[in-house]
Amino acid sequence: MKIPRPPLVIGAALALGAAAMIQFAPSASAFPATNKTTVLNYLRSISGTSIVSGQHNKEPAGAPGAYTAQVNAVTGQWPGLWGGEMMFRATDQANRQRVVDQAKQEWANGSLVALTWHACTPTGPATCEFDGGVKTRITDAQFQQIVTGGTALNTTWRSRMAAVVPYLRQLRDAGIPVLWRPFHEMNETWNWWGGRPGANGGAKIYQQMKDYFDSQGLTNLIWVWNVQDNPSGGWSSYYPGANYADVVSLDVWYKNHPSSGDYQQMQSIAAGKPIAIAEMGKVPNASLLTSQPRWAYFMVWSEQLRGSNSNAEIQAAYFHPRVLNQGEVRF
Repeated sequence: MKIPRPPLVIGAALALGAAAMIQFAPSASAFPATNKTTVLNYLRSISGTSIVSGQHNKEPAGAPGAYTAQVNAVTGQWPGLWGGEMMFRATDQANRQRVVDQAKQEWANGSLVALTWHACTPTGPATCEFDGGVKTRITDAQFQQIVTGGTALNTTWRSRMAAVVPYLRQLRDAGIPVLWRPFHEMNETWNWWGGRPGANGGAKIYQQMKDYFDSQGLTNLIWVWNVQDNPSGGWSSYYPGANYADVVSLDVWYKNHPSSGDYQQMQSIAAGKPIAIAEMGKVPNASLLTSQPRWAYFMVWSEQLRGSNSNAEIQAAYFHPRVLNQGEVRF
């Protein structure tokens, strides 16, 4: 049974910038170097009984633990899953090493590691702003060139992927499995890779990335496939196939929490694989945690932690008996 710790007082020492600079000595629950199978088996083992708490940390890359520190400020707990980002702006891409270092520290402290990537469109420069660079539309012809070997856009895209490989290799070499979630919300049209169902759409670029990263020896990546909870459904038309996805995940933005229909649709696609809530603004409540017990982890999106939830709601989520925080995640 969880014994709540009193929440810490939020003061100047935990201001956003300062919080992200804090480094913590490895805890008694520090994880050893391991492989992706260990983490996958763990997620399978808790499905139906427990759920790992998670917090995303978006830009700036110079403060890759800022939002996780906010969780601790409110609850006295650290999330069982830390989320980071490979970034898109020039200043943030220049700090990718800080993100990797934070991932190593979080693993040493006993938290799982997740990374996503808001990649810039290959039709533009390698660094970009969100609007017009990540959040943009490209033509079907341009997308097909990106996923067709030998074209100029395909060559550009492969160079962008190659730039990320050394950072992911560092985590592999440290024995840190990564819940890797590329091309997220591929059923949405806000991004350049999305809104393209079928074998030659989002599924294809996802498959090609996995094939390429596999060829680069990135055996530590746990491939997390992701859609958003839009009401149009048909999410399976974006699925890359069982050989390409290890975890099936949902981003919940059209509503506060997944509906029972969302929950069933994700389980149907997963066909026994772990399912997860990869982004949400509203923390889970007791009703969600008891009625939809097979979610293996949840991740609250950065500023939404404080922006969409009261301290009492955050504390209730982190102290729910089914929720596993840092120190409670054990292989």
